[in-house]
Amino acid sequence: MLSSTRASGTSDPAGAGRPVRALSHGAIGLRRVARHRGAMVGAAVIGALLLCAVLAPYIARYDPNEPHFNASLRPPSAAFPLGTDSFGRDLLSRLVYGGRISLTVGTIAVILSFAAGVPLGVAAGYYGGRLDDVIMRVVDVWLAFPDLLLAIAIVAVLGPGLQNVMLAIGVSGIPGVCRLVRGSVLPVKEESYVEVARAVGGSEGRIIRTHILPNVLAPIVVLLTLRLGTAVLAGVGLSFLGLGVQPPTAEWGAMVSEGRSYLQQAWWVSTIPGIAIFLSVMAVNVLGDGLRDALDPRLH
Repeated sequence: MLSSTRASGTSDPAGAGRPVRALSHGAIGLRRVARHRGAMVGAAVIGALLLCAVLAPYIARYDPNEPHFNASLRPPSAAFPLGTDSFGRDLLSRLVYGGRISLTVGTIAVILSFAAGVPLGVAAGYYGGRLDDVIMRVVDVWLAFPDLLLAIAIVAVLGPGLQNVMLAIGVSGIPGVCRLVRGSVLPVKEESYVEVARAVGGSEGRIIRTHILPNVLAPIVVLLTLRLGTAVLAGVGLSFLGLGVQPPTAEWGAMVSEGRSYLQQAWWVSTIPGIAIFLSVMAVNVLGDGLRDALDPRLH
């Protein structure tokens, strides 16, 4: 009786006659996410990394590109908490400033992927017909190329640089987003409430905004978090190959690449940024898994 009273939004006998509103799907999803330990751990790690990136000027003791030639390859110490690289540059300063670039590359690339992939997926799934055939055949050809290989090809054509890396990673992620969104739209557009909206004269744009997009939001959010980890990893991979941010700018992938020649005598030069990459990608993936477990109705 109590559950039915709450669901209908009528007065609650235990609440002094005050009406109790039913929780929305979004609120229920947020509660499930908050109770998911893995998602909270992932979110905490991501939050800590973002906080370090934002507060980089206050955390860094030195200019990240300032060399100290008399302190080359110093191990972690009081003066240099994470040691120095071959040019005597402070690794802590380079790590927090490099996090700004690595996380920004992943975020902007994911935004580009979803800005193009979501409308294409919605159009293909909702309208169907020849439009669907054209979009999905292009996507099939697109998916024939691995994401990283396609990104390398784009950067090779456009030239190395931060903006080109973000564009390359964003473009390579569009087909996966488009395919997932289309698959999520197909069952939703056949629901009775969508048919009713059409019957009462609702415009196509209004139906998509009001009924289609809100009901495919959960898989989009989950894919967004998972794609963020992939984009960060692709960005540092391109910088590791010398196709991304150019020296002396600090970036995690470039820092790992710079330390390859000193692994035996100065392990910290590559290992410390490698740990930062591992933590960021792992945290995003754990958060994505937690969101999937919390928001997927088939698991509840």
